[in-house]
Amino acid sequence: MVGVFKRSLSFPNKTPGRTESKSPISYRNRSISLPCRSHPLISQLQNEINELKLLSSKLENRTCAWLCDVLSRLKDVQHSLDDVLQLPQTRESLRRQPEWMEKLLEDFLRFIDAYGIFRTLIMAVKDDQVAARVAIRKKDDSKIALYIRSRKKMAREMAKLVSTVRCIARCPFPGLDSGPSAGDAEMAGVIIDAIEVSALVSLALFNGISLSFASRKSSWIGLRLTKKVKIDEGIQEFQQIGVERLRGLREKSDEEARMVLKRMREFEGCIGDIEISVERVFRSLIKTRVSLLNSLTQ
Repeated sequence: MVGVFKRSLSFPNKTPGRTESKSPISYRNRSISLPCRSHPLISQLQNEINELKLLSSKLENRTCAWLCDVLSRLKDVQHSLDDVLQLPQTRESLRRQPEWMEKLLEDFLRFIDAYGIFRTLIMAVKDDQVAARVAIRKKDDSKIALYIRSRKKMAREMAKLVSTVRCIARCPFPGLDSGPSAGDAEMAGVIIDAIEVSALVSLALFNGISLSFASRKSSWIGLRLTKKVKIDEGIQEFQQIGVERLRGLREKSDEEARMVLKRMREFEGCIGDIEISVERVFRSLIKTRVSLLNSLTQ
C-alpha cells in the first residue's frame, strides 16, 4: 500500500498546467499588430515606373531604338501592374472605390483604342513605303507626290491620337473615400503613376511620329502632375526621309536616288520594330483591363 502511494506522488502531471499557461501567450504573439509594409510587387512596379519616367523624359537622341526601348519597358510596367491587380487586397480596395474603377476602365479603353488605331495606321505606312520605293526607282514624281500627301495625312491622324492621350492625362482621378488606409493610398498612388507614365510614353510615340511626318515645329506635351515639356524634334529615322529628299527625283542623279532607297529600306526596318513593340504594348493593355473587369466579379 505504501509503495503504491509513493509512486503515485513521484510523477505529478504538470503538463496541463504548462499548456494552459502557454496558450494565452502564444495567442497574444499572433495578434501583435506590425507596421504596414509595401508589398514586393508594388515596390517593383514603382521602381519600373520611376525608371521609365526618367528614360522617356529625355529629349536628346530620340531614335527608333530608344522608342522601342521605352515601349518594351511600358509593356513590362503593364505586366507588373497586372500582377498587382491580381492581389486580393488590391481587388478589395478597388471594389470599395467604384468611381476609381470606372475611371480606370475608361482610361484603359482609351489607351487600347489609341493603340489599335495606331496599329492600323502603321500598316498603311508600310504599304505606302512599298509604293514609294517603286516610284523612286522609276523617278515618278506624281507617285511621290501621293506619298508625300499620305505622310501629311498620317501626321494629322497621329495628332488626333495625341489629343486622345492628353485627355487621359488631364482628366483627374476622383478622390478616395474619407479616411483611406495606408494600403489604399499606396495602391492609388502607384496606379496613378502607371497611368501617367503610360500617357507619357504614348505621347512620345504618337507626337514623335506626327512631328516627323509634318513640318518640323515645336510641340508642347502637358501632363497632370508634371511640368510641360517642349519637344523640338521627332524620331530621327523618320526625319531622315524628309520631303526635300523626295521631291524633284527626275533632276537627281542615280546615286542620289539609290541613297534615298537605302534610307527608305532602313526606315521600313524601323517601322517593323515599332510595329512589334506596339503590338506587345497593345496586348498588355488588354490584359490589364481584363484583370480590372475580373476584379469586379471575383
